[in-house]
Amino acid sequence: MGAELSLVDLVMQASLVVQLVLLVLVLASVLSWAAIFDRGRVLRRARAAADAFEQQFWSGGDLSALYRDLGKDEHRLSGLPAIFRNGFKEYVRLRKVAPNDTLALIQGAERSMRVALSREMDRLESNLSFLATVGSTSPYIGLFGTVWGIMHAFHALGNVQQATLALVAPGISEALVATAVGLFAAIPAVVAYNRYSNQVERLNNRYEEFMEEFSTLLQRQGRG
Repeated sequence: MGAELSLVDLVMQASLVVQLVLLVLVLASVLSWAAIFDRGRVLRRARAAADAFEQQFWSGGDLSALYRDLGKDEHRLSGLPAIFRNGFKEYVRLRKVAPNDTLALIQGAERSMRVALSREMDRLESNLSFLATVGSTSPYIGLFGTVWGIMHAFHALGNVQQATLALVAPGISEALVATAVGLFAAIPAVVAYNRYSNQVERLNNRYEEFMEEFSTLLQRQGRG
């Protein structure tokens, strides 16, 4: 309890600039943790949805039936189901216009799937830039607070006749709190950004592999 009170005392006795820096860092830390939990939930759902859809897709069922089933809840589709439905929808539409032009059918379906993939990547990468910003700037913001606090502490020594470590130590301790809080905000954000960026990249590769396999399947179906 004493350690907690001493930390609170350091914050309360710090200069206004250092207190503002600490407020900004605490707010950034809270928002980054909210983004961390949100991205973790979204990416878990994306992987689970991809697993379930691929199992259903490669089970050998009728693609037209799968397309109709997904259409019942089209506005909530994301990930592989959304990519598949967009591609197959364009394929069906073009097949009515030019049933014998296999190349046009495949290219149209691929374009539609690329659009769906781009939207999905934007959704998955949401908030990652914020985590990167927090991770890269928080240490410098904390360092600014520390430098300002140390300057303030040494400036106060000008009013005393004899400067001792006991006089300057409290001011320096207050200033160093800003660096500690900056690192506390930055480290989780950097770790989460690296982890989630890797997961998004793996999902992107997985989506692109599915698109290539699905295009090959549509090409065979068109020729048949």
